Amino acid sequence: MRIIDTIPHPSIQISIFQMNDKYLVKFEAAMMEQVFKFDTTEVKGVDALKQIINADFIDAVRKRFNEMFLQYKASF
Repeated sequence: MRIIDTIPHPSIQISIFQMNDKYLVKFEAAMMEQVFKFDTTEVKGVDALKQIINADFIDAVRKRFNEMFLQYKASF
């Protein structure tokens, strides 16, 4: 697996990897991460992938991070 690009964001680190026939988009915030896999036969290149990972997509990821954090904090 190799990193092929990043998407700038002020509070989430977003990395794009390529492995075999998949793009993996990894979102990292604090101690949590989310990974989405996209088939390269369905997404034609990194530019097309970046169009999918738009502001609405990132906002949904951020909300999920908040839910994850609340669940984590509630476990103590």
